[in-house]
Amino acid sequence: MYDELTEVDIRKMQEELQYRYTVVAPPLEAEVKRTREFGDLSENAEYKVAKQERNKNRSRIRYLENMIRTAKVITVSSREDEIGLFDYVEYLHEERGAVKRIQIVTTLRQDALEGYVSKESPLGQALMGHKVGDRVCVTVNEKRSYYVTIQKLEKGKDNEDLPISSF
Repeated sequence: MYDELTEVDIRKMQEELQYRYTVVAPPLEAEVKRTREFGDLSENAEYKVAKQERNKNRSRIRYLENMIRTAKVITVSSREDEIGLFDYVEYLHEERGAVKRIQIVTTLRQDALEGYVSKESPLGQALMGHKVGDRVCVTVNEKRSYYVTIQKLEKGKDNEDLPISSF
């Protein structure tokens, strides 16, 4: 399985990797070495914390390297009147009677609480390729679905300021 990512996503991951290797890792390694010298490792809380922090950094590095290695690089393109990647969409949630505005983004940059919805989420998948005025069924799972009506579309672009997700 691969993730569909843009060149900006890949570049942001490469920048984070460089930062983690050159800025984050050296002090973490030094702290592990320093706390190891405190003696009995079975009761050395500082050493355990230092190792946990180092391992968290190593885990993030492995994650980023794997994402870069397995990513399928995509280009951003859609018709002017259809919803595509990085477009802003205003829609009416019919059940709630609420109007919401979101931006469709890659999975790596999604943050639903901030209005950045992944193109691979149920809502993102349902909206992609549709036009203003379309009534779209969003299928969450076998038992849950709802309808939205697309009210407004504003073409967007890949925003380099939008951070990639962390874990």
